[in-house]
Amino acid sequence: MVKRRASLCLLLPLLLGLLPARAADDCQHLRATGNPEYPPYLWRDPNHPGRLIGANAELLDYLAGQLGIEVTVIDAGPWSRAQEEVRLGRVDWLAGYFRTDAREQQMDFIAPAFLTTDSVVWVRSDGAFAYTGWDDLQGRIGGTLVNNSHGQRFDEYASAHLQLEAVPGASQAFEKLLHKRNDYLLYERHPGAALTQALGIDEQLSVLEPPVSSEPLYLALSKRSLCNSAALRERLATLMQALVNSPLAERLVQRNLERWKRQQRLGLDR
Repeated sequence: MVKRRASLCLLLPLLLGLLPARAADDCQHLRATGNPEYPPYLWRDPNHPGRLIGANAELLDYLAGQLGIEVTVIDAGPWSRAQEEVRLGRVDWLAGYFRTDAREQQMDFIAPAFLTTDSVVWVRSDGAFAYTGWDDLQGRIGGTLVNNSHGQRFDEYASAHLQLEAVPGASQAFEKLLHKRNDYLLYERHPGAALTQALGIDEQLSVLEPPVSSEPLYLALSKRSLCNSAALRERLATLMQALVNSPLAERLVQRNLERWKRQQRLGLDR
């Protein structure tokens, strides 16, 4: 019995180390993250390593001010890693997430969505092909990001009919397309345009129309966050309803698009 108690005493600190490093009542300062290659919605802050800036970050700042709390939007790594950090509860919120059945098992989505964004087919300008819809992607090798979604319906179609290769980051995915290792790439319109311009490859690439999907972008809270409560979700939903009835979200997108372009001109992110 003594040996068993001693073993439990040694094991307890290890088990506690696996829990999120926050007391349940320490919820005045929350952490959020998202895709770090997602301008104008989110991107790495060139002046403050470890932070993300952009329209979604400013939206969270606004919501935090209304709630009387603080939110820090951190760079948790590539998009797939950022999602994992929130799923595990080590980060509280995802600042921009498409809603799917699988994701609803791990996240609480705050409705209504605050933006809608198009996912499109990117191709090399010298490698364009006839395209009018999803079926025209069959028989070709496409690119995407690890754990990325383009909406429930398209994800199910792609799983059944398309050959997609996933990489961790958007810059890597575009480079792979450019080097003819993929026939096309699935990525969102505005972030793709901003990134390809920053990489200096925008004139070598084209977008095929129509979009594969046009999906709502949600704020999502980890079910494992110790700060996720019914009261917080209700307050957020009320604020979000008021926000979508105003032009604030679109204004933040346009302002941060100009901010991104200005940083590229000044070379602050290089």
